[in-house]
Amino acid sequence: MKVSYIKYVVFVFLFFISSTSFSQSFSGKVTYVSKSKMELGKWGAKMSEAQKKQIASRLKNRLEKTYVLKFNKQESFFKEDEKIDAISGATDSWGAYFSRGDQYKSISDNKLIQSQEFYGKRFLVKDDLYKINWTLGSETKQIGNYTCFKAKAFVPYQELKWFEFSWSDLNASNKEGQEEKMIVVEAWYTPTIPIAQGPAEYWGLPGLILEVSAQNTTLLCTEIVIDKQNNLEVSPPEKGKQITKKEYAKTVKNKMLEMRNNRMGRGRRG
Repeated sequence: MKVSYIKYVVFVFLFFISSTSFSQSFSGKVTYVSKSKMELGKWGAKMSEAQKKQIASRLKNRLEKTYVLKFNKQESFFKEDEKIDAISGATDSWGAYFSRGDQYKSISDNKLIQSQEFYGKRFLVKDDLYKINWTLGSETKQIGNYTCFKAKAFVPYQELKWFEFSWSDLNASNKEGQEEKMIVVEAWYTPTIPIAQGPAEYWGLPGLILEVSAQNTTLLCTEIVIDKQNNLEVSPPEKGKQITKKEYAKTVKNKMLEMRNNRMGRGRRG
């Protein structure tokens, strides 16, 4: 039996014997840094390295973000720590239209509540949590002071990107017989903190998720603060028009189609 596998078995055993007493006695706060690789598609081949660096600099607020996760045994609240653009002194308002809003997850009743704003309207998205079918591995690595284990899963694209929008996705969705796109997700969790929580849509592992990667984006924990007195309050957002994930995605799609049709209409009249 390999040493890494023995370590895995020991950690899982410790998780089961300690999860009840340990998880009921504390809450905590985790800071994550999100980094995304810039995708330029076919246009990238025509650009110089200087042009690519210039675009990356302009899109820094979208490519690099900071998030905070507050959690207890059954609940979590995930929110972006918005940064002000050092040059313009403004936030990225256009990018915010298709960014993840403040997100509340309740593991006890399998519920997601997420606040989204789109073109001046506030929505309160309420839906079931998507249950991720994780495959646990024995591979380990150190993240800060915590030994973490690797897990992988295949998750439907729409479950991770329902609040986003792209014209390429729209064109693909209009094709009949289009197969559901799956995304490979790789996560690193620590049984030392036996909480089935994690950043964004990720949860359900036998330990807190400290790093997760999907497509071109990685979320990495940079700080953990444990509150053993369990004084950290976790509560869901409350304001906005109640709507489901599918209904919200449809609302965004219809608005973008309306804008495109209006532009095309003005072009024909001109």
